[in-house]
Amino acid sequence: MPAAFDPVDDLLRLRQYRHEGQRAPNKPLLVLMALGRLATTGSSELSWLDDSEQLGRLVSEFGLGTKTSALQSAAYPFKRLEGDGVWTLSSDIQEDSPSALKAARASGRLTSVIEQALLAQPGRIDAVARQIVDMQFPSTVAPDVLSAVGLDPAAGLGDRVATAFDPETRRRSATWRNAIVRAWDGACAFCGYDGMLAGAPVGLEAAHVRWFNFDGPDDPDNGLALCSLHHKLFDRGALGLTLTYRVQVSEAFRAVGGGRAVYDLHDRELRPRPGTVLPA
Repeated sequence: MPAAFDPVDDLLRLRQYRHEGQRAPNKPLLVLMALGRLATTGSSELSWLDDSEQLGRLVSEFGLGTKTSALQSAAYPFKRLEGDGVWTLSSDIQEDSPSALKAARASGRLTSVIEQALLAQPGRIDAVARQIVDMQFPSTVAPDVLSAVGLDPAAGLGDRVATAFDPETRRRSATWRNAIVRAWDGACAFCGYDGMLAGAPVGLEAAHVRWFNFDGPDDPDNGLALCSLHHKLFDRGALGLTLTYRVQVSEAFRAVGGGRAVYDLHDRELRPRPGTVLPA
């Protein structure tokens, strides 16, 4: 017997722009912002005049970095999400430009059938938001995204709604983390931090170079041991690697106090122990 149709599933399979292996999560960010509004007001409606700046900040902070202005990057999903069948606009707008949306005093919202399905089940908004953010971002970044759209990062963790698009259907290796930390001598590959507590590494994590939820494998050549700080900066794009295995600090990263120590990592060469597999 086929499963009953669930309109909320459409929120988990949005079409996204991709370029050279990267994807723009602009539509999911707009959906998450609408879910945050729905959770707090009972309506997912967003006004271009009132909410476009917040959407632009979200896209700039968590989206695919481009030279496009924040408002234009916000206008793309505000208009184009309509084509995915989950979003309705207050008027017929032909252009996905800030000026066209402003002139029309446009507003948008999730379809009424999706809103009703989400509101009918307590806790479902948080559960669906958690699924979306887990599909789009690594665990180091997901709580920041949820907080930015007004949702509780701790909510929805135990209330997953089973769907064919759930990233947890692909299980993580139970041994990969320990293998990566051992391979890098229990120390951060970037800064050398090697703190231990009760004989075990503390504040040290195994980082996927290519994110697990974007088909990054649990293989030795897709991992680095990184301290908690540098893991998060790596996943956020503040730190990166060249093809010759030198650390790069993004020009977008800024610090005036203790954070300036991150600048010292720039152009530092990775020096693993003999036999350690470097990232592919």
